[in-house]
Amino acid sequence: MLATQIIQDVILGVIQGLTEFLPVSSSGHLNIAQHLMGMEDGGLFLDVMLHLGTLLAVVIFYHKLIWRLIKAFFSLIKDVFTGKFSWKKMDNDRNLIVMLIIGLIPLFLLFAPIPGTDMKVKDLADMFAESKYFIVVGFSLIMTSMLLLIGNICNKRAAKGKRFKDTSDEYEGNGRTRYGILDAIVVGIGQCFAALFPGLSRSGTTLAVGEMRGINKQAALDYTFILGIPSIIAAAILEIKDVDTSAINSETLIAVACGVLAAAIVGYLAIWLFKWLLKTDKMIVFVIYTFLVGVTVTIISVYEMTTGSFVSFV
Repeated sequence: MLATQIIQDVILGVIQGLTEFLPVSSSGHLNIAQHLMGMEDGGLFLDVMLHLGTLLAVVIFYHKLIWRLIKAFFSLIKDVFTGKFSWKKMDNDRNLIVMLIIGLIPLFLLFAPIPGTDMKVKDLADMFAESKYFIVVGFSLIMTSMLLLIGNICNKRAAKGKRFKDTSDEYEGNGRTRYGILDAIVVGIGQCFAALFPGLSRSGTTLAVGEMRGINKQAALDYTFILGIPSIIAAAILEIKDVDTSAINSETLIAVACGVLAAAIVGYLAIWLFKWLLKTDKMIVFVIYTFLVGVTVTIISVYEMTTGSFVSFV
């Protein structure tokens, strides 16, 4: 029993770590794995812990930048209270901090009530994760593919524009390196939509939206990963209070720990892989992959709905 649970949690950890940062949707792939492999839902506790595993991965990978941002944040606060703060004179680290804060504001929309129901917007995510809405995963993966394709096209156009137009310090290779207020708001709204639909990649959506706004692809990717840190922490805090601690025992903790370790290790490697693929202009891999998986899931969903038969690979 313990061995089976460990294997299941490690599989989910690998899927979580690989898909949390690659633009293919972790929630969508976890949903697919559980649906097609007949795996039981690991529960809220496992879900929270796997997300913390991927959080560990991004903190380790970006530890130097994160430490710089922490120091810049306290320095910024000091200048605000001493009257020395100047919006126009912000360096890149301070600009990134302010834009991260602005980018997180749209997340409060998830707590808005849905008129005529006792649900909040964020509750739609749980509803769409149910088996009967499996087709939503397919459509969302196809949407991820389209967003990545559009973002890639916009990125190439920005690179061409650089050769003839923009010579500012904020422009690097294929776009702007600094976010503006509107950039951060639009990316934040994109992150909200990604939080609702399993299959709509958070990293893919925020990266693509940033590229559509003319942001340098590497700057957009770094912003995406750093923006994910407070988002993951906030989600964990909101969910941990609902965890049924009575169902947690020593075997559960051992299995979950193995899953978390797998998520952290694979997550770190996934970040490195994503940055390399983006740098070498190989994003078409994810465009094709998410489209093919999305179409496959949609076909399976339509088959299940029309025949009433459940498709399982085990």
